[in-house]
Amino acid sequence: MDWISTDAELAQRCLYWNTLAFIALDTEFIRVDTFYPIAGLLQISDGHCTYLIDPLLINDWQPLAAVFKNQQVVKVLHACSEDLEVFSVLIGALPAPLFDTQVAAGYLNLGFSMGYSRLVLQLLEVDLPKGETRSDWLQRPLSDLQVLYAAQDTAYLVDVYQALAQQLTAQKYAWVVEDGATLLTASAQVPQPDQFWRTVKLAWKLAPQQLAVLRELSTWRELQARERDVPRNRIIRESTLWALAHEQPTDMVHLARLEDMHPRILRNEGATLLSIVKQAKRLPEDHWPAALAEPLPIEATKVLKRLRTVGLALGQELDIAPELMLRKKILEELLRTGYPHGPYRLPDSLQGWRRELLGKALLECLEDAS
Repeated sequence: MDWISTDAELAQRCLYWNTLAFIALDTEFIRVDTFYPIAGLLQISDGHCTYLIDPLLINDWQPLAAVFKNQQVVKVLHACSEDLEVFSVLIGALPAPLFDTQVAAGYLNLGFSMGYSRLVLQLLEVDLPKGETRSDWLQRPLSDLQVLYAAQDTAYLVDVYQALAQQLTAQKYAWVVEDGATLLTASAQVPQPDQFWRTVKLAWKLAPQQLAVLRELSTWRELQARERDVPRNRIIRESTLWALAHEQPTDMVHLARLEDMHPRILRNEGATLLSIVKQAKRLPEDHWPAALAEPLPIEATKVLKRLRTVGLALGQELDIAPELMLRKKILEELLRTGYPHGPYRLPDSLQGWRRELLGKALLECLEDAS
C-alpha cells in the first residue's frame, strides 16, 4: 500500500497512472446528514500496488482530473453511480472510459446487480470482510481494519476486471464501455432546480395551475438543500410538497393540517412556504407548466410484456442477463409515442447497440399488437 497525502505525491503518481492501460477505483465516503457526499478516502490500484489517497489533505485535484479524462486509461469500478457523484463534487471530473464490473457480470449472465463481495467470491473464491462498510471514514487515524478493507476492495477489483475481460468477447467488452459512457452522460446532466417538480410522486394528478405552485416549492427546496448542505427531506418531505401544491393553504392553521407537516418545518419554514404558495398562485396562465402525462392504463401491461419478450429472446441468444436488455422506463417511453393505435417511434433513450439490434423488432411487435 502507498499512502498519498500531499499534492506533490498525487501529481507524481498521476504521471505514472497516465501510462497504464487501466486503473481500478473506489471511494469511501459519508452521506448521512448532508446533501453532498463527503469523501473520506480514494483508492486506486494498478494490480501491483494499492494507493490510498487522503482527500482531507489534498487541495489540487487537477492531475487526477487529467487521468480521469485520459481516454487511453480504462477506469474500472463496481456499481459506481455513487462514486461518480463523489468524483464530481470532489474532483470536478468523471472517469472515462468507464468499465463497471457489475454491468460486465450481467453481460456474462453471471447475475444482475450483483454485489461486489458476491462477485469476488464467485470469480476469485475470496470471501471479503464486510464489517467496515458503514464505519466513520472521516475519522483520523483510520483503523487498521478500515485500511485493510479499503485496500482489499480495490486490489481485488483488478483481479475481477481481468477475469471478466478474459471472458468477454470484444463486442461485449465494447458494450460494457458503451453503457459506462451512457452512465457518465447521465451523471453529468444534473437537472436544474426548477425541473425537480417533474420527479415528485403523483405530480401527474395535479392541474397546470397546481403544477406551477409545485414547481416553485420544489425549486425552493432544491436550492435550500444545496445551500444548507442537508438532505432534501430535511427541508421538507416530497409528500408535503404535493399536498401544498394541491391544497394551497393561505394560513398557518391550514398549513399545520397538511400531510406529513412536521412541527419543526411549520415553525421554521411556515411563513416562507405560505409566501411561496401565495406568489405562485399569482402567476399568469402562460407561466403554468403543461399537464404531465398520466400513467399508462392497465391494458397496456399486456403490450409491455410482449415488448419485453423481444429483449428477453435476444438476451437468451446472446447469453446476457435479461434485466440488462431493456429497461421498463424505455419500453414505457416507446409505448407513449403512439399508444394505443400507433404509429410509434423509437424514443431517444433507446441508444447504441440496443437501438441497432432491437429497434426494428420492437416496432414490428407494436405493429402486430395494434
